[in-house]
Amino acid sequence: MKEVALESKDSWVTGNVSGLTMQVKRQWESAVEPEHHEVFNRLLEDTVVQRFLAWDKKLRVSDKYLLSMVIAYFSRAGLFSWQYQRIHFFLALYLANDMEEDNQAPKQAIFSFLYGKSRVQLPMFHKLRFQLIRSMRWKTWVSRDECEEIQTYDPEHWAWRRDRTLIP
Repeated sequence: MKEVALESKDSWVTGNVSGLTMQVKRQWESAVEPEHHEVFNRLLEDTVVQRFLAWDKKLRVSDKYLLSMVIAYFSRAGLFSWQYQRIHFFLALYLANDMEEDNQAPKQAIFSFLYGKSRVQLPMFHKLRFQLIRSMRWKTWVSRDECEEIQTYDPEHWAWRRDRTLIP
C-alpha cells in the first residue's frame, strides 16, 4: 500500500480501496463556550479596552476577525472566567495580529497605546504572551470559519460591525 502525503491539515487519508486513496474533510468543532463570550463582553466594558477600540478608528488591530480570535484564544487558554484580566485581552489581540497581519506597525501600536514611549514593560508583555501560547498548547491558528462561528453566537454584537473592508 502506497502512502500519500496529506494536502492540508483539514483532510485525512482514510484508506486504500481497490487502489484508490480517499480523502475526507475533517469535521471541525469549536471549544468556545458561552462563558468565553461573557469574559470577552466583560473585558469590552473595561475603560482602557474601550479607549483602545475607539483609538483604532481604521480597525488595523481590532477588526471583527481579530476580536473573534481573542474569544478563540480565551477558550483555548483554559483559565477560569474570573481569572481573565485586561492584560489577557491585549495579549490575545497582539497574538491574533501576530498570526494574521504581516505589517509590524499595528502590533507596535498596541504597545504604544499601553505603555507610551516606555519600553520597560515589553519583556514582561512578551513573557506573558509566551505563557498564553503555552497554555493554549501552541494552538494559535484560528480559521475564518471558526471566527465566523464565534460571531454567530451573538450576531448583533457591536464588535462584529468592526469590518475594516467597509472603511474607505
